[in-house]
Amino acid sequence: MTVTGFLLFILVGAICGGIAEFLVGWSPEGFVASAAVGSAGAVIGDWMAPRLHLPSPLTVQIEGHHVEIVWAILGAMVLLIAMSLFRRIPTFRRSR
Repeated sequence: MTVTGFLLFILVGAICGGIAEFLVGWSPEGFVASAAVGSAGAVIGDWMAPRLHLPSPLTVQIEGHHVEIVWAILGAMVLLIAMSLFRRIPTFRRSR
């Protein structure tokens, strides 16, 4: 994969991550986090969809690699939900 293809993959991941963050309602904040969540969601979605025999309704091809947009968004949503469940909840101490 060339540098341009990699940057396009990151951009598609960021868009999918941003959509997933909007739908879930929780965000780890920032473009880099959205890109990482979206890219990981693309990997998760592309791994899950064939195993569950799901169709490919919207596919983007980047230098011979197929990214299924719908499953990338759903994979990112699964990742965000898991991250929100395990995020560190702030604790407040009373000062006496």
